[in-house]
Amino acid sequence: MRPETVEQYAKALKAGQKYYRAAVARGGYPYLPVLDEFLDENSIAARMDLGVISIPMELVAGTKSAGRTTALAGNFMPLLPADSEFACKWMLLCDAHLSDTGITDPIYCFEYMGRFYVQEGNKRLSVMKSYGAALISAHVVRLVPEYSDDRAVQIYYEFMHFYSLSRLYGVALRHRGWYARFQAALGMDEDQVWTQEDRRSFSAGYVRFEQALEKVNAEKLDITPAEAILIWLETFSFAEIKELPMPELTKKLNSIWPDIKAKIQEAIAVSTEPEEKDQSFLAKLLSMGHSYHIDIAFIYGFDPKHSAWTRAHDHGREYLEEKLGDKVSIKLYNAFDKDYYAAMEKAVREGAKLIFATTPLMIDDCRRIAVEYPDVKVLNCALALPYAGVRMYYSRIYEGKFITGAVAGAMAKEDIIGYVSNYPIVGEPASINAFALGVKLTNPRARIKLRWSCVEPQPVWELINSGITVISNRDATNSSNPHWALEWGTYRLQEDGSMLPLAVPCWTWGKLYEQIVLSIFNGSWANVPQSKAINYWWGMKSGVIDVQLSDTLPDGVRSLAEILKQGIVDGSVEPFYTRIVDQAGREMNDGNRPLTPEEIMTMDWLCDNVDGSIPSFDQLAPRARDTVRLLGIYRDSIPPEKEEKQL
Repeated sequence: MRPETVEQYAKALKAGQKYYRAAVARGGYPYLPVLDEFLDENSIAARMDLGVISIPMELVAGTKSAGRTTALAGNFMPLLPADSEFACKWMLLCDAHLSDTGITDPIYCFEYMGRFYVQEGNKRLSVMKSYGAALISAHVVRLVPEYSDDRAVQIYYEFMHFYSLSRLYGVALRHRGWYARFQAALGMDEDQVWTQEDRRSFSAGYVRFEQALEKVNAEKLDITPAEAILIWLETFSFAEIKELPMPELTKKLNSIWPDIKAKIQEAIAVSTEPEEKDQSFLAKLLSMGHSYHIDIAFIYGFDPKHSAWTRAHDHGREYLEEKLGDKVSIKLYNAFDKDYYAAMEKAVREGAKLIFATTPLMIDDCRRIAVEYPDVKVLNCALALPYAGVRMYYSRIYEGKFITGAVAGAMAKEDIIGYVSNYPIVGEPASINAFALGVKLTNPRARIKLRWSCVEPQPVWELINSGITVISNRDATNSSNPHWALEWGTYRLQEDGSMLPLAVPCWTWGKLYEQIVLSIFNGSWANVPQSKAINYWWGMKSGVIDVQLSDTLPDGVRSLAEILKQGIVDGSVEPFYTRIVDQAGREMNDGNRPLTPEEIMTMDWLCDNVDGSIPSFDQLAPRARDTVRLLGIYRDSIPPEKEEKQL
């Protein structure tokens, strides 16, 4: 044997013995896992011969059968002494590896659920691994499990489709729908087969990104390179991975690292109320010539003259100016052409240190601005988006819906009440269900007939034509909107055909804007961990939501509504602190606890007194699809849109 061969075995033996001792010390299994010992052959749906391919060493998990199990430690390093027959064969293979020809025969292995188990060639693999080889040639037979409800199996089936297009192992994504998103994010059609040049281009960038990720991920968090790349592509291009100098690549990756952590760990911190403050703070701030001042930009995606949504935020902007006066300088930036980034960049150039982006569709450009200008605070009006660099804000409109539901139940002459919902996005089922529970409070017999404005062109008239006289429509954009009938609030159809307003939930964005600015002035803004995604989700207690009651309400109904309002404000009334059964008869709450903010936010079911369903993506009008793709309650199952070609 060559001296270096003997020395290599000694090093490998030492590594194997070290692994063995460490495994035994922690009570673990010191040898290689054996596929035959845990795989039920009856669960295999098919065997696919993939032929000879290069496989990543890091994905080789064990052996197929139990033969010579004790010869190798769990890291594929040898355990037998140097004078053993096993060691002699190992060193002969090592000699071959060091020769001009090298080891030419591929190993033979089985792939199951993305991991490889060696049938023939354990020593060959051990030798290659001892030299730090990243890939090894292998004849692979894939064992395909039966499809099931198991999440891991479902993701594996998505991987198999991705592999049939890309021929790439090592792209590990552990969320349903992410392989399709990965393909789309790289600019590929859903069933587009990768070319050899595509694979080369991707592999070159992947290796560099993996190196940068290793430097940035000092905490050794459980994040795969492919998962991090997918989030990177939401802000930057794949070309930058290949072209940027390594220090610059690492710097950019580090700038979005909080977003990556939040997205992978699903770490959203939901703020349900502003932090308690000294009640005299605002008065002191405004009357004592406090030096605090901030330049604020409002970014509008739609013209307030034509968009009730933007008009509501504009009312909030006016409220903020009135309340804080010369402590704020506010400018409006219109991005009606959808070039949100240009509007935000202009705002920053003109001195803005706080940006309110008023529609969810601005989120990607918000993130880009937050990365490029870390001293600028950026907020986006959206809910349940896990990005640490941009804070989200929304309101708990369901609290107002609960009260209007109670009013509707009390005022309905029939036992059917109409409800018009807008988009099937996060938080919308909570509004529907809160309204249904409010109705059940005052009229247990009543049914809710649900319709969607994003599906039907005239849902209100459809309800009226079906004989329904009490209808809940959209929420008011501000508390002083007088035009309730047909467009806003809950109302009752009179015998003469006129609309009698009953009650309407109101958004008061100005209260939220005021509290956000004051949190910056008093320092509470900085009290939140930077690694978490912050979602402000405030309700009636903070004044962001109110319910306007009609003067025509009977005294008893009005008194009940006022009691419920006060109860929600002081915490004695919680809409979902009751027994709740869904349409399928499942008990969603036994009534002995309130639902958590996360449970309310992510509802994807409807109460048992609701007649109707949540529309599928294909049923939606085109105008609704971008928002639902971003915020929809089933957004992970929506086929992704292909981006610009990246490879």
